Amino acid sequence: MKDNKEVNTSRRDLLKGLTTAAVAGAVVAGTTKVATASETVEVTEKETNKTGYRETQHIRDYYDTL
Repeated sequence: MKDNKEVNTSRRDLLKGLTTAAVAGAVVAGTTKVATASETVEVTEKETNKTGYRETQHIRDYYDTL
C-alpha cells in the first residue's frame, strides 16, 4: 500500500460545483414562475351573475398551450 497523505479534492470540488449549480437553477426557475403567475383578471358584472363554466384568462392560456 502507498503512503500517500495528499488528498485529491477534485471530486469533492466537482460535486460542490454541481450542487451549487443545481440550487441556483432551482432558485431561478422558482422566481420566474412566481413572476409570471402574478397576472390579474378583470371580472365584469355580467360574469358575476353567471353560474357554471367560466372561461377565464388562465383557462385561455391553458387552451393556447394545447
